[in-house]
Amino acid sequence: MSYLTLSHLEKSFGTLRVVKDFNLDVAQGEFISLLGPSGCGKTTVLRMVAGFELPSSGGISIDGKDVTHLRPNQRNIGMVFQAYALFPNLTVAQNVGFGLKVKGAPKDEIAPRVKEMLDLIGLADLGNRYPFQLSGGQQQRVALARALAPKPSVLLLDEPLSALDAKVRVSLRNEIRAIQRELGITTIFVTHDQEEALSMSDRVVVMHEGIADQVGTPFDIYNRPATRFVAGFVGTLNTIEAPVVDAATGTVRIGLREVRLGRTLPAGRVTLGLRPEAVSLAPTGREIALHGKIREVDFLGSVIRLRADLDGQILAFDTFNTAHSAPPKVGEEVTLGLNAADLLVIGA
Repeated sequence: MSYLTLSHLEKSFGTLRVVKDFNLDVAQGEFISLLGPSGCGKTTVLRMVAGFELPSSGGISIDGKDVTHLRPNQRNIGMVFQAYALFPNLTVAQNVGFGLKVKGAPKDEIAPRVKEMLDLIGLADLGNRYPFQLSGGQQQRVALARALAPKPSVLLLDEPLSALDAKVRVSLRNEIRAIQRELGITTIFVTHDQEEALSMSDRVVVMHEGIADQVGTPFDIYNRPATRFVAGFVGTLNTIEAPVVDAATGTVRIGLREVRLGRTLPAGRVTLGLRPEAVSLAPTGREIALHGKIREVDFLGSVIRLRADLDGQILAFDTFNTAHSAPPKVGEEVTLGLNAADLLVIGA
C-alpha cells in the first residue's frame, strides 16, 4: 500500500515545463532515489514534496492525507540539504534540537531526543562543538540528525553527499542507509550519482527531461533498461550498430560475425547495448566468439578496462586485476566471448 503518493505532478516556470505528468507510489519505509542529469526535474519533484514549490497541477498525499497545498511546516517532512545549512551560532546539540524547539516540544523531551540522535550518528561526544569545528562528513551527519529529531513522516535528501570526498561519501551513504533501515522511515534521495542510487535504494526513478523514464529495482534498472536513455545513462554501456541479416530469427552482423539473438527484429539496422562485464577475454563457455585487436588499456585498480577494435566496432570490456597475470597489451590480437542474452536491443 502506498504511503507517499505523487499523482500526475506537473511543474512549469513560465512556458518551461520542468516536470511532466510525474507519478510515483512509495511504500512506508521504502528508500527511493531520483536519479538523473542536471536539469531533469528531480530536485523540483523533491521541492514539491517538501512544499517549497507548488505543483502547477497534480497532487501529493502522505499516509492518505492530501498535503498538496499545505505549507512545509504543516507536512511533517524532514529535509537534508546539499549545503548542510547548519546554524553557525548554535552548537551541534542545539542544531539537532532546533526543529523540536520550533515545534514547541518540552525541554525535558528535547534533551533525551538530542542525545538519542547524537548516539545514532556517532557524535555523542561532540554536542558542545560548533559546526566550524567539524569535518564535512560530521556536519552532514548533524544535518541528518536535525532532520530526524522531530520524527518526520518522510525524509528528503537533496544530493547530501555531493560536496564530500570519495571515501567519506561511501562511508556516509552506508551510514545513511543503515539509519534509514533502523528507523524504517520513508525516504526520497536525489542524486546524479549512479553508484549512490544503485547501492542505496530499494527502487530507483531514472528521470529525463521532466519525466520518469523508468522506475524499478537497481537490478532491473541496470540489467533491464526500458529506454535508450536509461541504458546509456546508468552504468557503462557499449553501443553496437548492427545490420539485421534476418529479421525473423533476429540475426545481426557484429563485425564480420553473424549473431543470432533469437528474437524478432525490425528490418534494417538495430542498436545493441552490451555491458563491459558481460564480455570475457576468452570465449570458453560463451555462445559467441569475436576477434579483435586491443586499442586501449585503462588501469582502474581492482578492474582493468580494455577497448578492442572488432573490424571498426570498438568494444569496451572489463577484466579483474591480478598481480600474477598482466592484461593484454595495445595492439595484441584477442578473442572475446559473450552470450546473445546479454545483448540488449535499445533502438532501431
